[in-house]
Amino acid sequence: MLLGGAGYPQISPGLPDPGALTRWGLPVARAAMDVSAALTVGLLVLAVFLLPLHQGTPGEQARSYVRAASWAALVWAAAAGAALVFQLSDILGRPVTEVVGNEITSYASSVPQGIGLTLTVLAALGVALIGRTTTGAAATVGLTALALVGLLPPALTGHASSSGSHEMAIVGLSLHVLTVSVWVGGLAALTFHALRGTGEHVPTAVRRFSTMALWVWIGVALSGAASAASRLYTVGELFTTAYGQLMLAKTAAFLALGVLGWAHRAHAVPRIAEEPGRRLFLRFAGVEIVLMAAAMGLAAALSRTAPPPDLTEATDAFRNLAGFAMPPPMSPQTLLTLWRPDLFFILVIGVLAGLYTAGVVRLLRRGDTWPRGRTVAWLAGLLALAGALLSGVGTYSYVLFSVHMVQHMVLSMLVPILLVLGAPVTLALRALRPAHRRGDRGPREWLNAFLHSRYSRLVTHPGFATPVFVFSVYVLYFTPLFGTLMQDHLGHMFMNVHFLLAGFLFYWIMIGVDPAPRKVPFLLRIVLLLVAMGFHAFFGIVIMMQSAPLGMEYYGQFEVPWLDDLAEDQYAGGGVAWAVGEIPTLLVLIALVVQWSRDEERAERRRERHSRRDGSEDADLDAYNAYLASLERRAKKREEREERL
Repeated sequence: MLLGGAGYPQISPGLPDPGALTRWGLPVARAAMDVSAALTVGLLVLAVFLLPLHQGTPGEQARSYVRAASWAALVWAAAAGAALVFQLSDILGRPVTEVVGNEITSYASSVPQGIGLTLTVLAALGVALIGRTTTGAAATVGLTALALVGLLPPALTGHASSSGSHEMAIVGLSLHVLTVSVWVGGLAALTFHALRGTGEHVPTAVRRFSTMALWVWIGVALSGAASAASRLYTVGELFTTAYGQLMLAKTAAFLALGVLGWAHRAHAVPRIAEEPGRRLFLRFAGVEIVLMAAAMGLAAALSRTAPPPDLTEATDAFRNLAGFAMPPPMSPQTLLTLWRPDLFFILVIGVLAGLYTAGVVRLLRRGDTWPRGRTVAWLAGLLALAGALLSGVGTYSYVLFSVHMVQHMVLSMLVPILLVLGAPVTLALRALRPAHRRGDRGPREWLNAFLHSRYSRLVTHPGFATPVFVFSVYVLYFTPLFGTLMQDHLGHMFMNVHFLLAGFLFYWIMIGVDPAPRKVPFLLRIVLLLVAMGFHAFFGIVIMMQSAPLGMEYYGQFEVPWLDDLAEDQYAGGGVAWAVGEIPTLLVLIALVVQWSRDEERAERRRERHSRRDGSEDADLDAYNAYLASLERRAKKREEREERL
């Protein structure tokens, strides 16, 4: 606070001042909120992921950590509530004692920053209440997911929401908060567990955390770099502004933590089963926790320090909405060259490509085979995903409805087909190693449990996946929801993720080769495919028949200088939706016929093997021979009767 200048600001006479209590109470409340949230997440991660499970359920000590997480979540909720009141006092410029209840209610329900903290309070209270009775592994995983979601709302309504590059700033800060919380909270919980005289499976928990911490460290590095790039516009601002100097201090702490983590992996982890090794681990961990506490304090100070303004480009309505300047008139050259970095989808594509490649390499090193066609399909799907979201298509999707519809069709009808044909679940089940301890759960066991869960049976049911794929587009585009989601980067990202997941679920049912909770008859698949494509074609026709442009809540806020008519562009988008669906339908129909034929061949081979196990070389052939013998006997009897006559 002192370094950033927010601790003792110069107050101009006559301007509102919230007072020293708010000035220092808000960052203290935020720091308490961050620490308690990290402890909540860390205790839950320790209970369900770091400590071994017993027959698929947490042990007694792990359940005690879940209950401890519920108390930490209660502190988290209280700190978030205090931060909400202090934040309102800071915005109004009045001491916290003069803020009345109606103002707090209005702020918590109508202002984005207030709504964000309110959602955090609700999520933390949910973790506190549910954690008192949670005993199962799956329920604890859900509780961990709820805690991680509760971390995000304040991050999404701070400096990132007003930064110039929304794709980098919002996602970067969100990833930063998630990874830091898992890292800090996990290490604190693990250190407490190691200090306990009755701490069980300490070596196993330390090894697992060491592996997890490496990936978390990479996530912190990527997210921190993205956040810095989105808020600092020149390298000199790192040294000449208070915001940059605080960021440099955080970077130094982060690098020191990386060095300590490497020392952990090299020296402490191999010796952790020994008592001196455990003391070595605790010494390293104590220094790490001190550095982490300093880094979180710097983060609280950063939240109270304004980043330097962008003075390089003029601000207009479109730039405020999209986070970048209006692109030039669309052409084949601009579609190929106007690439924009979207951190979320860059990470998704990179992680999916890396994991799939690692799985294939592991199979090949083991001497197993993997069809090249599946690998080509998977990588082609990721390449199409990158082209639809990161190239000029992604840039112009913010400007033109027709390009947005092209992006929609690629994400929902082309990319899912290629990804489904890549058989990622089958590859994961073959490449992942089983858990070392019987009754424990590693990645392979968690994947199997998810595939056999009631949730998977629900979302993969044709009665669920098909309506979501078909009717969600009607709900989205023919209600105000489309214009509302387009006005925010998170809304735009939500639409793209929904298109991708809805298409993946539908085509996974249609042509998926992965093991699924249920087997859908091929004839029913063909019927569902034709029905779905018919509704999609009708959807395009309805758009073409609209007299007024869709999404004017968004498109009406800015003008495109090189676009003549919004209605004409919308008509072109409807034409895309009507025409493009025929090609995926034909491809999927061909794939279904081929799969049906191969399935019949496999069934025939199974029948042959079954008949041989029953002692007959060919049951069908035997039955046919018996039929011929009966005909021969009847013919002989008929001849004998004729001779007697």
